[in-house]
Amino acid sequence: MRLAVLSDIHGNLDALEAVLADLEAHGGADKIWVLGDLAAFGPHPSECVARLRALPEVGVIYGNTDRYLTSGQRPEILVPDEAAWARMQTALQTRDGAFAWTVGQLSYADYEYLSKLPAEQSLQVEGFGWVVGFHAIPGDDEPMRRPDTPDDVLLDDLLDREGRLALCGHTHLPMDRQLDGWRWVNVGSVGLPMDGDPRACYAVLDFDGAAVNVAHRRVAYDVPSVVAKLVAPNRERIAHILRTATPPA
Repeated sequence: MRLAVLSDIHGNLDALEAVLADLEAHGGADKIWVLGDLAAFGPHPSECVARLRALPEVGVIYGNTDRYLTSGQRPEILVPDEAAWARMQTALQTRDGAFAWTVGQLSYADYEYLSKLPAEQSLQVEGFGWVVGFHAIPGDDEPMRRPDTPDDVLLDDLLDREGRLALCGHTHLPMDRQLDGWRWVNVGSVGLPMDGDPRACYAVLDFDGAAVNVAHRRVAYDVPSVVAKLVAPNRERIAHILRTATPPA
């Protein structure tokens, strides 16, 4: 059984199409999971939602930015020093303007779809066991679990879940960690990688009895074309991430 797992598309239709073409060229998949953050920030939010909805055998969950779009909630504001406070007005205008622009591109049907997405996916693979998928950690779509996060933190996140394999996105950093009784895989980001490699990232999992092979695949696409389609107010920040696959300063 083959499972393809995508996450963090962020309205980047060009990257999504490149990933889907790459998957098809390499034999397709029996099932596709999409682990949230479908629409916000990129130039084609509604088109990405429509493309994902049209896929066969697809299971989609919401991510934190999908929740922000449909609920009006926003990330918690942290102000560590006076300099950060001085930047707050501009930062809020940019952040909230980006969400407002995205909402303006979505139809009511898009809203209904996004607002009804589940928080997690699970699948029992014959001969292997349970596989679970979530955006950040089980039960919370915001915590950051990075490649250097201690094992005990990751295991604590999974205490009330049963399974062998945990799949997530959110950080935009691909990861494959073997823990005590669990394997934790971050599939990276299709639309906004942040690991220094601007190519779209997703994962293909091939199950064979009790074993699974996890392959992170990287797919090149026309980044300058996407940058040219970006609009204010978040254009410069997103353009920087697309070009460099690193967070803005």
